[in-house]
Amino acid sequence: MIRIGKWITKHKNIILILTVLLLIPAAFGYVSTRVNYDVLSYLPESLETVKGQDIMVDEFGMGAFSMIIVEDMDMKDAVKLENKLEKIDHVKDVLFYDDALDISVPTEMIPEDLRKAFFNGDAKMMIAFFDSTTSTDETMGAIEKIRSTVSSNVYASGMSGVVTDIKNLALEEMPESFMVLNRNYSMDNNGQIEDLTTYIDPVKLSPLIFLATIGISIVLNLGSNLFLGEISYITQALAAVLQLAVTMDYSIFLLESYEANKLRYPGDNKRAMAHAIANTFKSVSSSSVTTIAGFIALCFMTFKLGTNIGVVMSKGVVIGVVACVTILPAMILTFDKAIEKTSHKALIPSLDNVSHFIVKHHWAALIVFAILLAPAAYGNSNYEIYYNLDTSLPKDIPSAKANEQLKENFDMSSIHMILLQDGLTAKEKNEMLSKVKKVDGVKWVLGLDSIVGPNLPDSLIPDKIKTMLKTGNYELQFVCSDYASATDESNAQIHSIDKIVKSYQKKGMVIGEAPLMKDLSDVTNVDLENVNIISIAAIFIIILITFKSISIPIILVSVIEFAIACNMAVPYYTHTSLPFVASIVIGTIQLGATVDYAILMTNRYHKERTIRKRSKKDAIIVAHQTSIKSILTSGLCFFAATFGVSIYSRIDMIGAICTLLARGAVISMVVVICILPAMLWIFDGVIIRSSWDMIKEKVHQRDKEHGNVAIEEQNA
Repeated sequence: MIRIGKWITKHKNIILILTVLLLIPAAFGYVSTRVNYDVLSYLPESLETVKGQDIMVDEFGMGAFSMIIVEDMDMKDAVKLENKLEKIDHVKDVLFYDDALDISVPTEMIPEDLRKAFFNGDAKMMIAFFDSTTSTDETMGAIEKIRSTVSSNVYASGMSGVVTDIKNLALEEMPESFMVLNRNYSMDNNGQIEDLTTYIDPVKLSPLIFLATIGISIVLNLGSNLFLGEISYITQALAAVLQLAVTMDYSIFLLESYEANKLRYPGDNKRAMAHAIANTFKSVSSSSVTTIAGFIALCFMTFKLGTNIGVVMSKGVVIGVVACVTILPAMILTFDKAIEKTSHKALIPSLDNVSHFIVKHHWAALIVFAILLAPAAYGNSNYEIYYNLDTSLPKDIPSAKANEQLKENFDMSSIHMILLQDGLTAKEKNEMLSKVKKVDGVKWVLGLDSIVGPNLPDSLIPDKIKTMLKTGNYELQFVCSDYASATDESNAQIHSIDKIVKSYQKKGMVIGEAPLMKDLSDVTNVDLENVNIISIAAIFIIILITFKSISIPIILVSVIEFAIACNMAVPYYTHTSLPFVASIVIGTIQLGATVDYAILMTNRYHKERTIRKRSKKDAIIVAHQTSIKSILTSGLCFFAATFGVSIYSRIDMIGAICTLLARGAVISMVVVICILPAMLWIFDGVIIRSSWDMIKEKVHQRDKEHGNVAIEEQNA
């Protein structure tokens, strides 16, 4: 690596020129990569609900719908509105009362189901069908057009409206999120966290160089997402934050190594940087493996959002490592003189006394660990998860207001669709729908027969009704539910309806927003368990190989898992519900990103016990003293990168994840600094008997010969 380091320092100008040239296609890739705002679209294609959505598009030419609530509008104006909505691009049809009966027919003469569906006092409802699926640009564009066309007393509800609002919020927050990061997070050249406002003076370049390098790697990462076709808005929102958090450590390590090597090679900064590059690559390449392993574990989810996040973030870490050993050295050498002019003493004083205190009072840490273990484990297992996407959004956005009007005026929360293949007799359909009406929470069922009557000849059915609700192969029924999507009541209702439908037609389907969310719950519950097992197993193996030890990976993983349990228990005891995504990704990300803290300290302990032949007590103290500043810096960096976004974002799906990450970084930092030394102290005997290098160096025998065990116990 020394040779590669020398080549990098020699060709720094070429590296900077290539970097600038790469930014051009990266910027193009970034703006050209489509962003998907519908998390339901990541459900496996094998699910019946997903297949049903495809049938809707293929057979009926429509993939989504929206309930349009109209207040204080007479029938004639309502019909005019219907006609106006039908002219909007990608609105295929609008279903309203006048499609079945003349508007002159008195309301009280309308069939009960038809009346419940379309009327309630002064309020009326239409169903607008779109020719594309929920989250396509065409459907979202149609929603925006509907909102701009209608008056203030008209509301468009449904999942397409929710997705459109998510898009608008995400686009609104994206540039300001970067401003929050730049405002609240910076570094000086001694690895200390500082506010960027202290660096308004352009001469003070080191924090700007850090952020510029990471910013370049972020752009390169996001630009390379073009090959994925599209990324989730969650991935886009988190990518920059997480990449900044996990790669800042690498930059700090390089600069620290560079400063140390300048003392070794005074007056020869290029040689010092070459050695710094070599040292950094060895350290960060091994360190980044655990982080990448955490992200890759997400790729094993059947819910493909995990793959989306996992691929983008793994790629981001790799790009971050490469940028750290190429772009950053080139920039530091280019602006070296300006950086040296602004160097100052580290802001964090010596923490040697703190290390001595923590190691000496390791028993106190063990007591805290013992006290917190049970409540942390219980809280981690019992926090509340929500799946309803509406819950993650502010209450003042258009879709939230529309859904509130839907509940208020029609006492309904969601609509399911029953998709039947052709073949059932009118009698069988009526029997089936009569049973469906009796299911708890079903308000009404609306189909072809309920709109035009069961005995009307096919030739007399209005073409518009026939096109919307019936094809040569399938027939569509609407079921109004009193239960909100993603609730236990809704899921039980869907199960009951599906059971009834299957009893009449095995290939019949119950589809729609609520059934999709039920599948989302089922799929992600399995994913949560599987992903945690995979990430723990992968990182366990990496640590096992690194240390050639059976006991060390058990200790390190247990310590970080305890930190994760403490983090995830907080929502339970504060009565805070979490979005389903957060519960899945936090365990893997916190484990992968913060286990490095434990590895850093343990690596030095391992070195002191084997190579430098120190006693247990001395090895732990030295390991703690040499790693505490790096762990503090890393943990606070992670916190700073995520906390700003957590308090700023109005999308709870994003805010909750960043809150958990920020809190998790601090908890992991505290746990490693305070509890890991105690674990190393208690299990030192096990470690030296189950670690190959320590067995080979006969550490146990050496301790016995020198009486270190007894002496240390006495001193403790």
